[in-house]
Amino acid sequence: MEALVVDAGSKFLKAGAAIPDQSPAMIIPSQMKRMVDDGSSSVETVFEDVTLDPIERGLIKDWDAMEDLLRYVVYTGLGWEEGNEGNILFTDPLCTPKAIREQLVQLMFETFNVSGFYASEQAVLSLYAVGRISGCTVDIGHGKIDIAPVLEGAVQHIASKRFELGGIELTKLFAQELGKSNPSVNLSMSDVEKLKEQYANCAEDELAYEKTKNCEIEQHTLPDGQVISIGRERYSVGESLFQPSILGLEEHGIVEQLVRIISTVSSENHRQLLENTVLCGGTTSMTGFESRFQKEANLSSSAIRPTLVKPPEYMPENLGMYSAWVGGAILAKVVFPQNQHVTKADYDETGPSVVHRKCF
Repeated sequence: MEALVVDAGSKFLKAGAAIPDQSPAMIIPSQMKRMVDDGSSSVETVFEDVTLDPIERGLIKDWDAMEDLLRYVVYTGLGWEEGNEGNILFTDPLCTPKAIREQLVQLMFETFNVSGFYASEQAVLSLYAVGRISGCTVDIGHGKIDIAPVLEGAVQHIASKRFELGGIELTKLFAQELGKSNPSVNLSMSDVEKLKEQYANCAEDELAYEKTKNCEIEQHTLPDGQVISIGRERYSVGESLFQPSILGLEEHGIVEQLVRIISTVSSENHRQLLENTVLCGGTTSMTGFESRFQKEANLSSSAIRPTLVKPPEYMPENLGMYSAWVGGAILAKVVFPQNQHVTKADYDETGPSVVHRKCF
């Protein structure tokens, strides 16, 4: 039985058997709806929707909801049989606290009764997905931005940086901008999220962004029949990653952040890190983002310019959206057959802290 690989993000959970050249079998929203019984005894019980987010800013926050989500994924979605569970590999976001890693390994062995467990950092796995062991990942997810230099398969934690900023903030910005130009239209955040995915764009450079003041206005009809005008707003979303002042932040843009982070690593590694830059996370799939990133990189203050690694042709399309999962599938083919993982015997002997000794 193939090991399962699970990459649980703030917006989507990606899971599937470890087959590296395929996309994950399941890509489902991490957010859950809990139906609350109102206590009435009628046949047609009324349910109230309660939304749960088991994962916030990339980290597990609601363990009961996470258990429910994983139970659905492994048994209903991926066909494990209770009493015959196999091996499982999880991806770890940057800066995962030790307590969360321990609680996860405990959940896997004590509740799910897995036969083997492994966890590896998303930055390392995203590099494996494009055939590298050293480089730098710029991961722009739903709830956070992680920039992590990796040398010989090890994240350089002292130099890594996390920003509590991601697709959520870009959606809120888009909602504000659309609200200004469409004051009479009532938009839900789920409407805005869909519009962002459809229309958000990156201008070629700052000058091109300035010119978008006169860009073409498109009319979009919402499912409820309301008509909304979308113009320059679509460019503000992408531009805010290069000019964070649009979000009201006094931070450098994403490329300058990368260059500054790499400058804190010993100089003999600068070329290896910058010339193997990998973009990952759903936000990086925005139209025009990659070419804008490379253009900014060519203008950067660094003597060595950041260069983006292209994924191999045999890899699935849109690899950046689930590169950590693909890297996990590659790694699972190594760690489980070679017995480098945490076994039930290891767990019973040492307890949850074994995860820090065996998974790094």
